[in-house]
Amino acid sequence: MAAGAVDVPLEYVRLGLRFDRLEPGFVDAYTGDPRLRAAVADEPAPTPHRLRDQARALLGELDSAQLPADRAAYLRGQLTGLECSARKLGGEPVGFIDEVQAYFQVQVTLGDPADYAAAHAALEQLLPGGGSLAERYALHRRREECPPQRLEAAVHALSSALRDRVRGRYGLPEVETVRYEVVTDKPWSGFNYYEGDYRSRVAINADLPHRLSQLPHLVAHEAYPGHHTEHCRKERGLVERDEHLEHTVFLVNTPECLMAEGLADLGIEASVGAGWGPWAAEVLGDLGLRFDGHLAEQVAAAAAPLNRVRQDAAIMLHDRGADPDAVIAHLQRWALVSPDRAAQQLRFLTDPLWRAYISTYVEGFDLLSTWLAARPAEQPVADRFVRLLDEPLTPAGITAELAGV
Repeated sequence: MAAGAVDVPLEYVRLGLRFDRLEPGFVDAYTGDPRLRAAVADEPAPTPHRLRDQARALLGELDSAQLPADRAAYLRGQLTGLECSARKLGGEPVGFIDEVQAYFQVQVTLGDPADYAAAHAALEQLLPGGGSLAERYALHRRREECPPQRLEAAVHALSSALRDRVRGRYGLPEVETVRYEVVTDKPWSGFNYYEGDYRSRVAINADLPHRLSQLPHLVAHEAYPGHHTEHCRKERGLVERDEHLEHTVFLVNTPECLMAEGLADLGIEASVGAGWGPWAAEVLGDLGLRFDGHLAEQVAAAAAPLNRVRQDAAIMLHDRGADPDAVIAHLQRWALVSPDRAAQQLRFLTDPLWRAYISTYVEGFDLLSTWLAARPAEQPVADRFVRLLDEPLTPAGITAELAGV
């Protein structure tokens, strides 16, 4: 680094830690030098305007920082997200569509009701019987519910089975651990707290019913090969081997979130693939927990287009000025969820820190599943997916790859 040059990766980490002082929870994980965090904690209290100006200044330094193209692109995306967050925290009006674009490098639009109607028609075929489709879908889901007292055992069994597959297919540090705990009063179903040194704590929200067919996705998403695996491999590679300091901090409402949630939602496909339903039914069957794995897999595929309804709700609420009751009605009609579940989803969408975050799941899965499917015919899924675990990829970069740029 030239004399007098700004160390952009270091200053980016400092900036991210300052955001956490202003908005607790903004730093999702920090694995760097604790002395750096302590030094930031001893600084004068940050203000949104100062953080905005610092983000802009670092963006201005990037072109002269002599960083490799992939590091510069990663940091440019992250700093653009932080600059928008600072403006929002300072009270500046930012349109919801522009907010999502600045955070996650994607343009969001309302879904097509025709796609939702087609999904409903497919579910009608899979779930015949009396009553409305919503009633039959709810009954199907209730039949799959895991008894609360068996939840921890089910999670541990799936975690062990997935860990074995991931260790064989992708590799893990020799010593790594995931500790599970059951929590309540949270706006999400599960959350990974990465603690560094290849350790994660995964919290599972007991306020929500957990279905046996959904638990494999949850464990794959939070642990193997999702968030825990990604954190472990990036800590070992980008941080310890390559000394890329910017990857010691994981920040909410930045492009890395869309990448992380998208790859985590692909966890079952990347670790088990087709046939995951019968596979999970066998694992859980050893505990005496029964569900129809073949049907579960078919229902999940048919219902997949309905995941976008959650993003519709956010757009309606924050961009179109819709009444919350109308948003809940939209969720119930198209996503086929209960009033309680719709209200829980609305809680997530109205949380100040998380209101835009739903797009990381919806757009992240769509973008990365398209990219995964676009691999060369002879390339195994694992060879493509491991890039998501190891490289500092961005949504903009993935979009460019798909466009052949």
